[in-house]
Amino acid sequence: MASGSDRNPIIIGGLPSQVPDFDPEETQEWLDSLDAAVDERGRERARYLMLRLIERAREKRVAVPEMRSTDYVNTIATKDEPFFPGNEEIERKVLNATRWNAAVMVSRAQRPGIGVGGHIATFASSASLYDVGFNHFFRGKDEGDGGDQIFFQGHASPGIYARAFLLDRLSEQQLDAFRQEKSKAPNGLSSYPHPRLMPDFWEFPTVSMGLGPLGAIFQARMNRYMEARGIADTSKSHVWAYLGDGEMDEPESLGQLSIAAREGLDNLTFVVNCNLQRLDGPVRGNGKIIQELESQFRGAGWNVIKLVWDRSWDPLLAQDRDGVLVNRLNTTPDGQFQTYATETGSYIREHFFGDDHRLRSMVENMTDEQILHLGRGGHDHKKVYAAYAAAKAHKGQPTVILAQTVKGWTLGPNFEGRNATHQMKKLTADDLKGFRDRLHIPITDKELEGGAPPYYHPGRDSEEIQYMHDRRQGLGGYVPTRVVRSKPLQLPEDKTYATAKKGSGQQSIATTMAFVRILKDLMRDKEIGKRFVLIAPDEYRTFGMDAFFPSAKIYNPLGQQYEAVDRELLLAYKESPTGQMLHDGISEAGCTASLIAAGSAYATHGEPLIPVYVFYSMFGFQRTGDQFWQMADQLARGFVLGATAGRTTLTGEGLQHADGHSQLLASTNPGCVAYDPAFGYEIAHIVKDGLRRMYGPDSEDVFYYLTVYNEPIQHPAEPADVDVDGILKGIYRFKAGEQGAIPAQILASGVAVPWAVEAQQILASEWNVKADVWSATSWNELRREAVDVERHNLLHPEEEQRTPYVTQKLSGAEGPFVAVSDWMRSVPDQISRWVPGTYQSLGADGFGFADTRGAARRFFHIDAQSIVVGVLTELAREGKLDRSVLKQAIDRYQLLDVTAADPGAAGGDA
Repeated sequence: MASGSDRNPIIIGGLPSQVPDFDPEETQEWLDSLDAAVDERGRERARYLMLRLIERAREKRVAVPEMRSTDYVNTIATKDEPFFPGNEEIERKVLNATRWNAAVMVSRAQRPGIGVGGHIATFASSASLYDVGFNHFFRGKDEGDGGDQIFFQGHASPGIYARAFLLDRLSEQQLDAFRQEKSKAPNGLSSYPHPRLMPDFWEFPTVSMGLGPLGAIFQARMNRYMEARGIADTSKSHVWAYLGDGEMDEPESLGQLSIAAREGLDNLTFVVNCNLQRLDGPVRGNGKIIQELESQFRGAGWNVIKLVWDRSWDPLLAQDRDGVLVNRLNTTPDGQFQTYATETGSYIREHFFGDDHRLRSMVENMTDEQILHLGRGGHDHKKVYAAYAAAKAHKGQPTVILAQTVKGWTLGPNFEGRNATHQMKKLTADDLKGFRDRLHIPITDKELEGGAPPYYHPGRDSEEIQYMHDRRQGLGGYVPTRVVRSKPLQLPEDKTYATAKKGSGQQSIATTMAFVRILKDLMRDKEIGKRFVLIAPDEYRTFGMDAFFPSAKIYNPLGQQYEAVDRELLLAYKESPTGQMLHDGISEAGCTASLIAAGSAYATHGEPLIPVYVFYSMFGFQRTGDQFWQMADQLARGFVLGATAGRTTLTGEGLQHADGHSQLLASTNPGCVAYDPAFGYEIAHIVKDGLRRMYGPDSEDVFYYLTVYNEPIQHPAEPADVDVDGILKGIYRFKAGEQGAIPAQILASGVAVPWAVEAQQILASEWNVKADVWSATSWNELRREAVDVERHNLLHPEEEQRTPYVTQKLSGAEGPFVAVSDWMRSVPDQISRWVPGTYQSLGADGFGFADTRGAARRFFHIDAQSIVVGVLTELAREGKLDRSVLKQAIDRYQLLDVTAADPGAAGGDA
């Protein structure tokens, strides 16, 4: 392995692309030949010729760089920059006012007695990137469509608030309530983009780094999907994602680049703010993050636009006839550029230009002050405009703009380019004076010396403010803005659920298949059928959803340009540009991003979609829990199916597939309504109510999580007197005890309900115990309601005290109570506080393992015989049975021997 000194960390493409041209005339002949080929024979022919030349060059062993990385200069040449249509002087004044108010807002939030903090350096570096977008590109929603979708960098939120203040969208009182959402209600502003907290302002939550770029890719794809299927006209919508170069280290930031290129999402632009700094230090101190990202995006098939230097570099680069300046730019590491941002002009003259007479001669007529202000491209409005215009004009590929900036730009020498600048939240009086002078803000020294620094507004009738309003009106309204225009859906009639309510008869099916049958009937509904968006990570056949292939088809914008290997089969794999099913490959992160984009379409585009995301339950809340939190924050709706749920139902797959805790993880998400149903008719009522709550007249900002299983069981028909209210609220009596004299209660959920019924029979026939079996469809919802009741009682002691639903429901039942599930005990233990009697739970705590279902359940002591012993134990504790029976029961059922258990149905694959 090469030592550090032997490796070149700068040039990524393999060879330097800047070499002397010894024969310009010959070079021009080659270029003219290529131009002629393009003009006369077309781009495809020219591409073929170029590929053959590269092939021949390699045959002749001519080293040809792969061009994954180009020179460290702007992609768009000065001569190719378009006319800038704005008034740069006015835009500078607008931006200066925005910069000032953003910094002052954070500084005031850090005042004594408040100290809630904030971040100012990120927006300071990216302010021009946003301002050009606001003034010239970001489309609003006033024209009745979804406008553009903009994923703002989370730490830049102060700048977005500051601009909204200038436009009278936010008041001074609201700016002073930054990060004080409860104590300053209703004026409080959220720390970052949070739609749930500010549902009329923010659209996309982005501060969980990496989820912004991931979400933007799948939002752009969802736009195309909706247009292809005739749901909404999204042809004018463009997705912009503003990201940090340090953020690109997150695997989610780069992990799905290929899908954007593969599907030609030219409605998507990433703008990476390359200020060369993470939160605490340089992103690539010894390397070049822009070059590295260029290589990665090019390799993934993206169009790359590098915006490295501002216009002050143009004359210098024009002089660089032998490439010495470009070579110096190519080989200077980021850590050194960060240092140049904090040093003097004389330091830059000596260290950057000083060791080569050709470089020195370029700047010999420049003052140190002029050298100091050789700037970064991301701060130059004209250069930014050129990059944005090129991105919008480019067809066939998504575009990334890699814009170099200085973190903390304009904030002064104590902030600019410093490693600690991200954590610096307060400007001193001297900092403020220097900042004011640099921005030409008309505020006096006196105003900066006494108390909190003031905000600045040039006046509603000023040319700056009128310019801002005019630009936004010309672009279709103010952004960010979240608008909900969708109307309630006409929901299916009861007959749609009739099949599920009949039960499965003599046939044994898993609850996963019971759900799929319900879904099939729902998708036939003429009103809402087309709005279902099926999503799975390469597991449709596993979940029995291949039956949808012939009719719904898999979405692929290119269609199916091959003969499928299984084309002769009834359930052949079929792709279509208008397909309804999203098959995102083995990527739960990508699927969840699709889920969020579809689930928030009712707000983004005013057209509700009903996503149904089905996955191996172990790979849901455990693997993509952060995205489910993002989903709740974005107010997205839909159905999430944790198929193959439970710790023992998929036990043949072993430890990493054994989910005994996702229900517990789901309970931590306030936007998630989680159920663990046992039978098809329960699922029918839950789905029906979910559609009502999410898409009916009084829609709620929730999403539904159902854990379903892969173990075939016989589903009973819906009882004539079924307790629908109990099913929806979380518990109902499924089967009353009919024999025996000693009362007891068994509470079970999901796949454990049949075990409880078997235990009920054993208890009656062998131990004279009359046990009722309760189906606990949602431990989580029971706890959530009970907590709400306790909170009310705590704060309203003068009122009649309320009783939790679970307490009311079980109040007439004579205990003890034994709860059982295929989850860890913490799941049913959520309700123990409110159960009116002795309570014991059985659960699958610990890691899973590969074995038969029967052996696993005997090991965890959750099978029917273990439930029997659990009930007997509690009866003995209450003095209703002699304790001697416990040893008898353990010996009779051989509970300590896993090999004695009935292995049950096969439990290997789904």
